[in-house]
Parts: sequence; C-alpha cells; structure tokens
Amino acid sequence: MLLDAAGTPLRPAEIDRPRPAAGQVLLRVRACGVCRTDLHVADGELPRSKLPLVLGHQIVGEAEDGRRLGVSWLGWTCGECRYCRSGRENLCDRARFTGYDLDGGYAEWAVADERYCLPLPTELGELEAAPLLCAGLIGYRSLRAAGDGERLGLYGFGAAAHIVAQVARAEGRRVVAITRAGDEEAQAFARSLGAEWAGSGAPPEELDAAIIFAPAGELVPAALAAVAKGGTVVCAGIHMSDLPAFPYELLWGERVLRSVANLTRRDGEEFLALAPRIPVRTQVEAFPLERANDALAKLRAGDVRGALAIVP
Repeated sequence: MLLDAAGTPLRPAEIDRPRPAAGQVLLRVRACGVCRTDLHVADGELPRSKLPLVLGHQIVGEAEDGRRLGVSWLGWTCGECRYCRSGRENLCDRARFTGYDLDGGYAEWAVADERYCLPLPTELGELEAAPLLCAGLIGYRSLRAAGDGERLGLYGFGAAAHIVAQVARAEGRRVVAITRAGDEEAQAFARSLGAEWAGSGAPPEELDAAIIFAPAGELVPAALAAVAKGGTVVCAGIHMSDLPAFPYELLWGERVLRSVANLTRRDGEEFLALAPRIPVRTQVEAFPLERANDALAKLRAGDVRGALAIVP
C-alpha cells in the first residue's frame, strides 16, 4: 500500500519484490503494527519523507532461513558521529528510519539492514509482537526516562500506554491513566490492566512522574501541575502540537521536562528480553493489507483499545 503524497489515501500497488543489498535481509512480512507516527507521516506533519513510500515500522518478518525478526523505526545510523560513538545512536543526525526514509511493512515483502533487526522471542506470536516494536520500545525508553518513582501517570491510553502499564505494574509501581473526557471505554481498559484510577482532568493525588503519549501540547502544563516537586514529565511522541505558555512555577521545584527521541538497538534487546518474563500481553486488532486506510482512519478517530496491525 503506497503513499504517493501527504494527505492522500494509500493506494494498492503491485511493485517488484525488493532485492536485499549487501548487509540487508529479505523478509516476508507476517504482521506490521500501525503507529500514530504512520499518521503523522501520511498527514504531512512529519515532512520530507521518501515518496512514494511504504509506511510501517513495526514489522514482524520471516527471513529466508526461517528466522523471525523484528524491524523497528531505527533503520540505519552512521556509526561515526559523536552521538553514535557515545552510545546515543537514536540521536544520529544521519539516521534513516523505517517507513519514513526507508520503505516499511505495509507490504508483503520488506528489506532491512540486518544489524538493526531484532530477534523475536519464541514465546511471542506474530500479532502480539508487532506493537512491541515501537509502542513497546518507545514506552520502555520513556519509562526508564521517567525514573523510579512509585506513582506514574499515563496521559493517553493507547498502544504504548497499554504496554507500559503492564511493565510498570510488574515493577511494583502505582499507575493512573488520564484520558479524554468521556472516554469511559479507555478508562475501563486502563483499569483492567492495573490502573488504580482512570479518568480525565487532574489525577486524585500527586504523581512522581508522568508520560505523555497523546500528541497534544496542552497536556504538558497539566502534567507538570500534576507531578510533585522533583518529578519528571516525559513527552514520548515524535510529533506534538505546540506547547502553550505556562508559568515558571509549574516547572520550579526541580521538576524535569524532557522528550524521548527514537530508540536504540539496546532498548530493543532489553525490552524484548523483558516482555515475555512479565509477561506483557498486547491486545491487537488485525486488518488485511488492502484495508490499511481503514486502520489509519480508526487510529485517527481514537477508536482503538490496545493496538492495530496490518496482516498481508
């Protein structure tokens, strides 16, 4: 399913099977998670993508030798810049990203740099593994960035939050979920995954940390107001609407406001080893490849409980 231009629907297309170059692996796509970043690319909120483009960066694929490999957002880094040399390859200025600079997994076949493919645990099925490759990995990196505080708030309860809630609960943390007003279904879903409280507006007590998954800049002052002194607010999305002005008092008290950018291969290795031990259970609704536009529309409408995936 090809994206020809920002703001246009994906179109079905028959193209040549990709040929792996040196160091690449050819994968038969078994499932590909649908991510909000796909929406940002399709809608032109993340400009300068490759066009025409195959979206999708949560690829569960089978190599010709039978290995099951996962392909995530980080598709290539230079290995030479100061970020790469200091263990921060997620900040590489020359990085190339799957489903943005490189064709992704909304297709029957894909190629990927083998160095950036992640071996998938045998315990994980194809559908349940797909959301772990971005929602899970970015959620895991965000949770580590949030620190070790006991009281954690999750703003927006979608694919990433429904995974992070399980990891946080396994670590003995208390979780609350903040959703859009009136979204009782999402609130019930959060409570079913161990959230002590789920609702809209201010949480019932101060938080030690908050992670914002919703791409809404107006949530930043709200989250800062909700965390205790010394607390951390993590912005987990690759795109967010502009932040409104807010009084310095909300940041004062050694509160920390930070973003999470991309991910590293080490994040992937750590999280995919951890997920089966918890165990993380993903809730995934599958769409056939030809209905990729329907999956994107469902995500845009916020009508998702858990995660979505494309199945060729």
